[in-house]
Amino acid sequence: MTKQQAARLALGYFAKAGIVLTEAERRNIEVADFGLGELERTGLQLLVYVNTERVCAKEMVLFPGQTCPEHKHAEKEETFRCRYGQVRLNVEGRDVILNPGEQYTIYPDTKHWFRGGPEGAVISEFSTKSTDETDIFTDERIIR
Repeated sequence: MTKQQAARLALGYFAKAGIVLTEAERRNIEVADFGLGELERTGLQLLVYVNTERVCAKEMVLFPGQTCPEHKHAEKEETFRCRYGQVRLNVEGRDVILNPGEQYTIYPDTKHWFRGGPEGAVISEFSTKSTDETDIFTDERIIR
């Protein structure tokens, strides 16, 4: 699957979750393959609405079985809220399953990864300032 195909597919997931996007937002969906070239297994589709010095809001799509790999943030606190499907969130080795309407907060310096369920997932993230380039991944091959 190409990044363009993944972005188009993500639009369908946003529609399933009832998330309305502007035309500019539809064009700005980011597809992250983390430099591994295995997007269907390891990757993430996301749209950042706002990212200021104090707050960040974004929407994320995971395809069925697609995983955002284990990482941590030195300073960022984030809350994930499941909007569609199911998310398996692993926090420091403990599984947390999120269904639509459920949420979980991850505090700074906490290792975590998350995976889309059988139908995939749409997740809203509300956090302090996001600096993706400073994420600390367990797998050193990962490029963000």
